[in-house]
Amino acid sequence: MKRRWSVIKGQPLTEMDKKILAAQKKGFSVPSRNLVHSAEQIEGIRRSGVVNTALLDMVASEIKDGVNTAHIDKLVYDFTKDHGGIPADLGYQGFPKSCCISIDNVVCHGIPDEKTILRNGQIVNVDVTTILDGYFADASRMFVVGGETTPEKQRLVDVTLECLKVGADAAKPYAFCGDIGYAIQCHAQKNGYSVVRELCGHGVGLKFHEDPEVPHYGKPKTGMMLVPGMVFTIEPMINMGRCEVHFDQLDGWTVTTKDGLPSAQWEHTFVMTESGVEILTDRKSVV
Repeated sequence: MKRRWSVIKGQPLTEMDKKILAAQKKGFSVPSRNLVHSAEQIEGIRRSGVVNTALLDMVASEIKDGVNTAHIDKLVYDFTKDHGGIPADLGYQGFPKSCCISIDNVVCHGIPDEKTILRNGQIVNVDVTTILDGYFADASRMFVVGGETTPEKQRLVDVTLECLKVGADAAKPYAFCGDIGYAIQCHAQKNGYSVVRELCGHGVGLKFHEDPEVPHYGKPKTGMMLVPGMVFTIEPMINMGRCEVHFDQLDGWTVTTKDGLPSAQWEHTFVMTESGVEILTDRKSVV
C-alpha cells in the first residue's frame, strides 16, 4: 500500500509539510504521518535503547572460548527481565530464543543452543531487541572470540562497521532510504565485499518491524523519504564472498552465505532529526 502524507485540518502548513507534499507531488515515496513519532514516543524508545545497549555491553564480557550460545541467550533473557524489559525476539513469529547469535558464515538469525560452542577466532554477531514499557529498540554488534582472528575476518568486521557509519552519514533529513543503501553498497564493493539483498533495516519503535524498509544497496533518491521523527534501523549484512544466501528450511530462521565464506553485521536504531540521525542504541546513557 502506497503511503501518503496528510495535512492537519485547520492548521497552517509547516515547512516539513511543504517539503513532503512537494516530494509527494513529484511521485516520490513519502511516509504517512503515523511514522513520525512524538517527542514522548522517541523518549520511550530512547529508554528502551539504554537497556538494549547495556545488554550488549553485558554480552561483550561473556563472549569467550568454550561458552555455548544457549548460555548467552539465558543471560540475555535474565538481564532484560531484571531491567524491566521483554526480549522481543522470544516467540516472535515462532522464534524460540531471546536473541540471535550468528557465527562466521551465518549471516543472521542464528538460533542459540547448547551444542553450539564459541571458539577462539570466530566472529560472532549478537542481535538483541528490547521492549520496555511498550517501546522497541534494536541493535547488534560483532564480537571476536578470544580477541583475535584472521586478518581477513577482522577486516570484514571493521569494514562492515564502516558501512554502518557511512550509511548513517547518508541519512539526512528529506533524503531517501536509497541514499543509505547506495552509500553502503559503494563502500562495501570498494573494499571487495558484497551486500546481502534479501534482508534489510526497518522502521522500529512502536512495533518490532515497521515501515520503512531500509535496504543496504540501491540507488540515490529511491525508497521512502526520511523525515524528522522517523525511527529506523540500519543493519548492513556484508559478505566476504558472494552476496547470495541460503535460508535454512529445517529451522525456518538461520541464514547462511551460499559460498560458506564469513559474513558480518552491525546495527543501531536511529531517530531522524532536523540535522541528521541520532543513535538511540549507543553508550551515551547507562542503566
